Amino acid sequence: MLRDSPPRIGVDGFNLALPRGTGVATYARTLTHCLKAMGCAVDVLYGMNIPRQTPTALREVMFFDSLDQESTGKLAKAWTMRWWRDCGVDMIGHTAVDIPISGRVEVRGFAHRMPAFDRILNVQHLYRVAARHFQYTGRFLTVTIPDPPAIMHWTYPLPIRLKDARNIYTIHDLVPLRLPQTTLDDKKYYFSLIRKLALQADAICTVSEASRAEILSFFPEVKERLYNTYQSFQPSMSMEKSQKDDFTQKSEGLFDLRPGEFFLFFGSLEPKKNLGRLIESFLMAQTDRPLVIVGAMAWKSEAELRFLARGVSTGRIRQLEYLPTPLLMALIRGARAVLFPSLSEGFGLPVLEALSFGTPVLTSREGALPEVAGEAALFVDAYDTSSITARIEELDRDDALRAKLRDRGPHQAACFNMKKYEDRVREMYEAVL
Repeated sequence: MLRDSPPRIGVDGFNLALPRGTGVATYARTLTHCLKAMGCAVDVLYGMNIPRQTPTALREVMFFDSLDQESTGKLAKAWTMRWWRDCGVDMIGHTAVDIPISGRVEVRGFAHRMPAFDRILNVQHLYRVAARHFQYTGRFLTVTIPDPPAIMHWTYPLPIRLKDARNIYTIHDLVPLRLPQTTLDDKKYYFSLIRKLALQADAICTVSEASRAEILSFFPEVKERLYNTYQSFQPSMSMEKSQKDDFTQKSEGLFDLRPGEFFLFFGSLEPKKNLGRLIESFLMAQTDRPLVIVGAMAWKSEAELRFLARGVSTGRIRQLEYLPTPLLMALIRGARAVLFPSLSEGFGLPVLEALSFGTPVLTSREGALPEVAGEAALFVDAYDTSSITARIEELDRDDALRAKLRDRGPHQAACFNMKKYEDRVREMYEAVL
């Protein structure tokens, strides 16, 4: 059905607008490219601080001015006159305005940040307002888009519904409920939101069989509307081997790292990533090769990172807070192995990206990681530092093992290529429509 007449699809810009990309931002960006490949028109809805009365020509300027910045502007304080007025507007609903992309603003510097799109729309402070509205009323905020898409695909659990569209919500995992000690989420708020989604959503999308099982364990009533589409990676990330020299130049010239002579972890620095045990295990491993950690601090636990400073001071660990995608891809391609012994993953995109390059991967059997890695990775017990240490030493010394993993990686990654992802997404949309 969708092959003959692809519908217009909406996607939220909640994570796409964050100053530094997250896994969910990558998911949303990849989804938009998938939709364009399916022939769908794509609307992307942001929630930047752009008042609706802003002149049309200025909206584009303000959009790109805000894209790499922290969220600005304050919401009204509770119980003030402005707060009551805003609550009245929230009850009625909000209407999105177009952000015209005319070409007058130089956008080449944002190319790696932008999704594929036909229309960019905005509702001022949308995602902050929606969270406040749900907190006080227990209701979803209603948004109207002129000429609305047939489906609004929210890439994150958000208390918003688009009027005159089928609303699909992606729940990547239930880590705040399964591993509550590893997140700062308000657990009561989060549980109420997911329960409401389970009751009201036209469909719930998830990204692995592990996450599907988690969701059903808490909310079995959603079973008939729950779809697993897995994930994929953007085509630009699957670079040809002919570009190897470019990767070598970047890793050596910018970071003084020779290909194959360093280990790599990348991702947000948060407790569920198990970084504390990884650092402890690495410092115990007998290897002269450094560990490079790339990631922004999501929230810090002294217990998790108690050995990080020592590793950095001795030169065994190098920490880079953030890298743009092309440079990060260079490091992944050049790493001796990617180390990712996470405590839980709804999918595990870093593992898939490493496998696609043929970079050996060390990971755990938690969450969806065995689904993604298949037989192409080296597995460890995420809670056992001696297990992690032993496997790091294997990757450090055993070139035959690494060669086997390099060969298996791209074949395993092909199970999640864009064509297969398109088929899974299309099947879900057809069921919903």
